[in-house]
Amino acid sequence: MSIFFRGVLLAVALPGVALAQSASEAPAPRVSATPPTVTPSLRPAARPDPAPAEIPATPSTAEARAFAEWVSRFRGRALTQGVSSQVFDAAFEDAAYLPEVIARDRNQSEFTSTIWQYLDRAASDARVENGRAALREHGRILDAIEARYGVEKEVVTAVWGLESAYGTRRGDIDIVSALATLAHDGRRGAFFEAQLVGALKIVQSGDVAPRQMTGSWAGAMGHTQFIPTSYIAYAVDFTGDGRRDIWSDDPTDALASTAAYLANFGWVTGQPWGVEIRLPEGFDYSQASRQIKRMPSDWAAAGVTGIDGAAVEDFGEASILLPAGASGAAFMIFRNFEVIERYNAAEAYVIGVGHLADRLAGGDPIDADWPRDDRALAFAERVELQRRLTEAGYNTRGADGMIGPLTIGAIRNYQRASGAIPDGYASLRLLDTLRSDGS
Repeated sequence: MSIFFRGVLLAVALPGVALAQSASEAPAPRVSATPPTVTPSLRPAARPDPAPAEIPATPSTAEARAFAEWVSRFRGRALTQGVSSQVFDAAFEDAAYLPEVIARDRNQSEFTSTIWQYLDRAASDARVENGRAALREHGRILDAIEARYGVEKEVVTAVWGLESAYGTRRGDIDIVSALATLAHDGRRGAFFEAQLVGALKIVQSGDVAPRQMTGSWAGAMGHTQFIPTSYIAYAVDFTGDGRRDIWSDDPTDALASTAAYLANFGWVTGQPWGVEIRLPEGFDYSQASRQIKRMPSDWAAAGVTGIDGAAVEDFGEASILLPAGASGAAFMIFRNFEVIERYNAAEAYVIGVGHLADRLAGGDPIDADWPRDDRALAFAERVELQRRLTEAGYNTRGADGMIGPLTIGAIRNYQRASGAIPDGYASLRLLDTLRSDGS
């Protein structure tokens, strides 16, 4: 699934998993059983999964020896956590150190993508067409899953589309080997060791044989890319065959597990993730905040309507979201936005799933234009932006490259003082203005 990271548990912090790229590509993020509280960036970063050049096919003798020694030490730790010696030995009989996994983990050159570039891929014509075909082919099962868990079939299918391009990009790397390699590497050893223990317990449960447990290089598995701890906590046996099988060509258990996961975190049946809206002239952009929630009828009283000019239905309390600032589309987002966020905390991913689900249900493309002459800020530029804001008297309380509430507030204060629209958007234009002011 995906909240597990863009690499490892955060979606906005650690690189490592490509956001879905085309209708035939997919791996987006993955899911962790206990997602952290994350304030998503207003400018989501899409990080691809590059294929490093000249990856060694086999480990060196020294690497293989060091890995074997680590496995020997890990065996004792795994057994104390409830993994049987028979399962451990069977799982590691053909497991191996994978140099390509380390190469991928370390070769994460920064790549940033604007929200519109991401949505162009997430809800491309091909992905929509393939998704509608998947809905037709698996309609009976998806209807039954929706009836059981209350999560609309289009939403489940949209997650499937972004995570594995409807099952065509599930990953074929041996999960035990990949997780053992990453745990042995040690940079995020505790996290990956916990996932490896989880993987061994999945094998021990009888759900899958060790070498049939395959997925991405970072340990995400199946049609909707669960990591082991998420699988243990939320996967379900919808077919009733005694196994929670998310790896086979039959996507039933994986799709049901996705619905179960979303339902567990409070999915509201019949409520949209969000609705595209129009803001009135003179709108107070300080009201566009995840912390400010009102009923749509109250927003309508302030001039905020759907794109058809009518008040949005009172589905529940909602916030105003401007993923590209005042120059792009505006959305009224509901509780279900936060539920999808538990699957993957990246704001772009949530909008991508929601919008793709809308398109699969027959909805229209996003109506508003995007500032397509703009580009995403690189990490170093985000750090510079924060530093220059602080130097100008608008303290961001640090320069970590993460555009969170403190930075957004500082941007808004700077924009007000300079007579710009205070939308809090961290744009290249804003950085250039700060550079000019500071020169």
